[in-house]
Amino acid sequence: MSERRTPHDDLVDHLVRSSPLGRGEAARVVLDVLAYFDETTEEFVRRRHRELQARGLTNEAIFERVAEELPHRAVAPPTLSLRQLRRIVYG
Repeated sequence: MSERRTPHDDLVDHLVRSSPLGRGEAARVVLDVLAYFDETTEEFVRRRHRELQARGLTNEAIFERVAEELPHRAVAPPTLSLRQLRRIVYG
């Protein structure tokens, strides 16, 4: 019986060789990382707002922090003003 191949098997193989992860664990890590980087700017802003709000930060601090984090994403979105960030969250 042959294994089903995926587009990211080379990365999974590399993780298995270079870490203590088993094949199934390495495949889950790859899928988690891909999902993280597949997140749209709007999804990222909303998620980070929820996370930081749960930590007790004020909206002012949250939007400033999110604005600082956005340029460091794998594919950085255009610079968004604090007002644009608020509109993403609150519409």
